[in-house]
Amino acid sequence: MKHFKHMQATSADQAAKEAASGKAWVMAGGTDLLGTLKDEIFPEYPETVIDLKTIEGMDAIEEDGDALRIGALAKLSDVAENELVKTYAAALAQAAGRVASPTIRHMGTIGGNVCQMHRCWYFRVPDDRFHCRRKGGATCPARIGDNRYHSIFGDDNGCFAVSSHDTAPALVALGATVVTTKREVPAEEFFGAHGHRSNVLEDGEVVKEFRVPKAEKSAFQKFALRKSIDFPVVNCAVAATGGETRVVLGGVHPAPWRSKEAEEAVAAGVTADSAAKAGEAAVSVAKPLGKNAYKVDIARTLVKRTLEAIA
Repeated sequence: MKHFKHMQATSADQAAKEAASGKAWVMAGGTDLLGTLKDEIFPEYPETVIDLKTIEGMDAIEEDGDALRIGALAKLSDVAENELVKTYAAALAQAAGRVASPTIRHMGTIGGNVCQMHRCWYFRVPDDRFHCRRKGGATCPARIGDNRYHSIFGDDNGCFAVSSHDTAPALVALGATVVTTKREVPAEEFFGAHGHRSNVLEDGEVVKEFRVPKAEKSAFQKFALRKSIDFPVVNCAVAATGGETRVVLGGVHPAPWRSKEAEEAVAAGVTADSAAKAGEAAVSVAKPLGKNAYKVDIARTLVKRTLEAIA
């Protein structure tokens, strides 16, 4: 791993200012960033890594009227176990509780989970061996290569890698807002394939907190090859408030995939019958690649089961 300087931030604004040049990167728990630095998957590396953990108060979880405010430095374990989150944003608590292993959940933060880079073996391979679309190449190798874990709903900017953040579908389903040092971004607009980033953050922009509206009912489910530790093959979050039910899939597209087709199927209410119809509707527009058609069946079943959990 290449050498870098280490800086301890005292505020999010200070960290953002230091990172504005693009030569400094920010780190929360470090469970994703340090691995990417060790593997040397990028052509350019930061001169400085800015540690956010020294910022006081950015790990708070508080009730704020009809919403929750969750600091970006809140540990995943704390989000999973917090009574406010379990009561008003159950899908998020359940998602945080399914991330990786207990060790990582006690180190990793919700901000880090949300901002982690896509898990794609073409994108993450060292030495730019595949020169994929995200690194300036002409095409995504997954289009015709080994694409068993890639998108079943098409590409984003030519990339077929998938969103592997467990907390992301929950935040989108709950209608959360990502608050940064520069702006407020609806979670639904935050994710995607943008160069080496998996979100819309710019140089000199740091996530400070998440504002999560209280939901009447919400739930999360995940399918992974291993029950613990593993990233999702497919996951699903649903949330119902004020007569509206939102259905969001993860692991199926470069960004969390909100299924308007599934939502229409349960517009009149969530029942066992409408949940089954929603599962079918959710995958009606799927476009699986050569080796990942099996994910269509998993997505259909997860939508049905997750909706049944709030029926």
